[in-house]
Amino acid sequence: MKRFCIVTVVAGILASPAFADTTVKVVEVITSPPRTELLKKQFIAFEQANPGVHVDLVSLPWGEAFEKFLNMVQAGDTPDVVEMPERWLGLYGANDQLEDLGPYMAKWPESSRLGERARELGSVVHGTQYEIPYGYYVRALFWNTKLFRQAGLPSPPATFDEFVADAQKISAMPGKYGYCLRGGAGAFGGVQMFMNTMDGKGYFNPDGSSTFSDPGSVKGLQMLIDIYQKGYAPKDAVNWAFNEIVAGFYSGTCAMLDQDPDALIGIADKMNAEDFAVAPMPAGPSGKAFPSLGYAGWAMFANSKVKAEAWKTIAFLLSPENNLAWAKFVGTLPIYKDATNDPYFATNKFSGWFEELNHPDKYDLVVVPSHLEAFGNFYDNIAPRTYQAALLGQRTAQDVADQWAKYLTEQQQAYVAKKTN
Repeated sequence: MKRFCIVTVVAGILASPAFADTTVKVVEVITSPPRTELLKKQFIAFEQANPGVHVDLVSLPWGEAFEKFLNMVQAGDTPDVVEMPERWLGLYGANDQLEDLGPYMAKWPESSRLGERARELGSVVHGTQYEIPYGYYVRALFWNTKLFRQAGLPSPPATFDEFVADAQKISAMPGKYGYCLRGGAGAFGGVQMFMNTMDGKGYFNPDGSSTFSDPGSVKGLQMLIDIYQKGYAPKDAVNWAFNEIVAGFYSGTCAMLDQDPDALIGIADKMNAEDFAVAPMPAGPSGKAFPSLGYAGWAMFANSKVKAEAWKTIAFLLSPENNLAWAKFVGTLPIYKDATNDPYFATNKFSGWFEELNHPDKYDLVVVPSHLEAFGNFYDNIAPRTYQAALLGQRTAQDVADQWAKYLTEQQQAYVAKKTN
């Protein structure tokens, strides 16, 4: 009888939750099949290195990710780790839903190798390290050298006036367009750059008012509307998102594309190296360009029940080896100080981006105001809908710019007031 009891007790202990595997739930939001496969491979390696820890990967479709993830959070279905675009950081960080990663980083051996931007950009909300970026997205100008030669153009545009003139000239060629305009999901990344560059300023004036209703900003928005309405971009570009604009470029449909290094992967795979190049963004009336600097990274939810394992997952993904592999595959500029010495990034393919990064006198990199709680909703919902209406002639550039400026001014001034009180 005693032997039976002992066996029963031991069996019960072995079957108890204390001995069960730990599961870390990770949500991917900038989803594509290839990057999801890379994540899965990295998580297999993570699980092999951490017996007893399992990763449950949830991949949300990128075009609907903002709403789907927000619904998950509101329903209490929060992950342990989330891929965090910079424009969502204000929403979840300002509401104290994210874990401060600073204490974890203080004990992390790789922390000293991080570039300063990783610390700076991951802590824009409350000065708290709510996120560690996994890489940076900087806009530069892809140009089809073959189409430019056919149009009698020897070099990429250095100014926005030249940009429009080149787009017009190339569009005169049968079946060709000057610019791969993005009118669908994610379009605002390019729109803000045109507005900032034509205005010669970033998002806000010193008093917290938005610059988007300035005459220069309106002119930048009108430039894009004119490019579309005059036929310098394909008609269906009003609905184009990332995949469509990249395909439009590598297929030779349109000759210019402003994009981050992530577009280089698909383009280099589909085009001959001598048929395209990457140049810095053209300058505006101020003599400077204002390329957008975006980023995404990994964050931990504060209500996670497995924080130690969640941090292990983040640290594994951000290890120098894995981060370099991720940057090369996904197309970001890496986060470590010495990563740019890697032969992959030392090629001419990246010269346009590093030209912008290394010459702040000519290129004023603009980071979106990710500290604003409602900026994600503006970027992913309000801006695309209203921009499309302007492209289609249903609203004027001034009307749309005024709406954007009013929204952003209210958000920024409320943020400043709350911060100073």
